Amino acid sequence: MSATATAAAPQAGFRPPNVALTTLGLALASFMQVLDTTIANVSLPTISGNLGGSANQATWVITSFAVSNAIALPLTGWLTRHFGERKLFMWSTLAFVIASFLCGIAHSMGLLVAARALQGFVCGPMYPVTQALLLSIYPPQKRGQAIALLAMVTVVAPIAGPILGGWITDNYSWEWIFFINVPIGIFASFVVGSQLKGRPERTDKPKMDYIGLATLVLGVGALQILLDLGNDEDWFASTTIVALAIVAAISLAVFVIWELTDKDPIVNLRLFRHRNFRSGTIAMTVAYAAFFAVGILVPLWLQRNLGYTAIWAGFATAPIGILPVLLTPFVGKYAPRFDLRLLATFAFIAMSLTSFARSHFNLDVDFAHVAWVQLFQGIGVALFFMPVLQILLSDLEPHEIAAGSGLATFTRTLGGSFAASLTTYAWTERGAVHHAHLTERISAQDPNTLATVTQLGGGDLQRGAAALERMISNQAAQIGFNEIFHLLGLIFLAVIVFVWIARPPFTAKTGGAAAAGGH
Repeated sequence: MSATATAAAPQAGFRPPNVALTTLGLALASFMQVLDTTIANVSLPTISGNLGGSANQATWVITSFAVSNAIALPLTGWLTRHFGERKLFMWSTLAFVIASFLCGIAHSMGLLVAARALQGFVCGPMYPVTQALLLSIYPPQKRGQAIALLAMVTVVAPIAGPILGGWITDNYSWEWIFFINVPIGIFASFVVGSQLKGRPERTDKPKMDYIGLATLVLGVGALQILLDLGNDEDWFASTTIVALAIVAAISLAVFVIWELTDKDPIVNLRLFRHRNFRSGTIAMTVAYAAFFAVGILVPLWLQRNLGYTAIWAGFATAPIGILPVLLTPFVGKYAPRFDLRLLATFAFIAMSLTSFARSHFNLDVDFAHVAWVQLFQGIGVALFFMPVLQILLSDLEPHEIAAGSGLATFTRTLGGSFAASLTTYAWTERGAVHHAHLTERISAQDPNTLATVTQLGGGDLQRGAAALERMISNQAAQIGFNEIFHLLGLIFLAVIVFVWIARPPFTAKTGGAAAAGGH
């Protein structure tokens, strides 16, 4: 698997007529794609309300994109060798535009989820190919600046996503969070295509690992659908869930065996023989899954339980990106002077502390408190990706670095997708459990209860009962929210163990495409 294989050998000597314009087109394409991983988060309540979907179904809008994106990542190397980087970039970007338009015109939850899955799949190659093209148009001495620019774009886009998504949803309609990709994508595709016309590229007819691809799609797809449908289908009481579990188990078992024995696997699982790669990838995947869960749960909680509008939920969550934007250049420059395990440990402690802080939130928490916790978590985000990525790439052979970066991105993306489904399920489930516990203590025959209900309804018993039910539901959901964040805090602390299993030195071996993005 070679998500960034093409970055290893940039086309020397070729320069586009306008380097700045080409850079703008590449940056816009990357920004657009990364933006779509978060722009829908704050709009989920509105989308599910408009399309008649449940809270669990709303998360399919996120998970369908993420899991399809993960499945497409291993195909990047094969597609690049088959079609060339320029054509692949243009076609992926235009396909992303079409998929975005289909998302915007979807009139049911099923159609929207299908369009999002298509959107995630076609944009799989976009980031690694964008990185390869950007490196190829700059001379060696300026490639560090090019990578820093791309890293900045991938940090800023997830911050802008919730604010932009909230503003569009509140002032226009949720469909426009997808329609805005249309002009941006068309501009980026045609600018880059015209500027890089005549760029020399090597193409061939590489062998495709069809069995690996088929078992990957079947196994991961069945597992994700199982997680998404489980709560609505009463889990293993449903024959559908049992069938999906069997398909997932058999497909993934065949996938692992095949990939470990095939000469040219689509996913090179043999890379896990390296100690640092193994422990670093586990740390990256688990920590990113927990981080992704935070990004899903906080905006939902702000809107459903605290009554925030979509844009104010975006404003409350946005401070998480301030420190990464400010600190990323310094982390890149000075991090190698420190033990990267210490930096990663500090990052995970910061993320753990913010999770524990949220586990003490209540329904009266104010905007400033939420925003300050988000701001502090930004320290963890700034110090998380680069050190862990460098650790996991450090003991790979030069020819394995590109494939290792792609495999780590693949597992990380899958981790985020699974985390989204499991988190929303756990929140719904724990809320239901606590709702049952709270209502057990209320008796319709109790005079004090009747007096309270009557007072809540302004003398109307029925209205008061409805108000009491809303209060209980909100309180139950809050307790469930607090429990999940306590667990996330423990998960961030547990990840530190895997970081310290790795052994220095953490300088990547020369000769490969180590410049894999942390997007």
